[in-house]
Amino acid sequence: MDDVTGGTNDPGGTPLVELVDVQKHFGDLHVLKDINLTVRKGEVVVVIGPSGSGKSTLCRTINRLEPIDSGSIRVDGAELPEEGKALARHRADVGMVFQSFNLFAHRSVLDNVTLGPVKARGIPAAEAKAEAMTLLERVGVANQAHKLPAALSGGQQQRVAIARSLAMHPKVMLFDEPTSALDPEMINEVLDVMIDLAHEGTTMIVVTHEMGFARKAADRVVFMADGQIVEEATPEEFFTAPRSARAKDFLSKILTH
Repeated sequence: MDDVTGGTNDPGGTPLVELVDVQKHFGDLHVLKDINLTVRKGEVVVVIGPSGSGKSTLCRTINRLEPIDSGSIRVDGAELPEEGKALARHRADVGMVFQSFNLFAHRSVLDNVTLGPVKARGIPAAEAKAEAMTLLERVGVANQAHKLPAALSGGQQQRVAIARSLAMHPKVMLFDEPTSALDPEMINEVLDVMIDLAHEGTTMIVVTHEMGFARKAADRVVFMADGQIVEEATPEEFFTAPRSARAKDFLSKILTH
């Protein structure tokens, strides 16, 4: 499955996602302010911060689920397309896993994973099905392939959602609070899959409150507050010696000592 990933982990390598001077408003609310961020092939960037800091909006702009007001976003050197087939191709290249699983309720697990490659990529159905089974095995739910999503636990459904994204062979994977809708006992089964992806070199941008995941899997932590990137650092630097007062305050409230 090496071709699913963004490449080997090389933080000094090729820029894959680039945001330059990005601004975003919702009415009078300025939710993204002068965002500048570069994510390189094979890098795992974890975005953390208090609620309302703009983390999820940042994630959604990269997939153009939210248009930006000004600035630019490039994925693999190309500006985000506005609409039509070019936008559909872009979204195929940028996998996204949401808080809610967004699976097709009336389709089997296997169908959920094969539909995208067949419809959007033109992969023959038999080939798509074979790869889907490989991916479902990889995330630990191959034995659920012929069930409807409602028959699965939340953790299992989220793992199917991850397999569905991987089936498109995305250049980068976006995760927007992928464990926030799960019961506590199901969180680790999803995080374990994500940690495996990180170790395999998948390029990932992960919005999460799971600090353990950030420590274990991130190459870089991006801390946001009030619509701005306040601080960027390695996990070791960020969690042991945050530079900004805002980050110190945030960590003091969420980390138990």
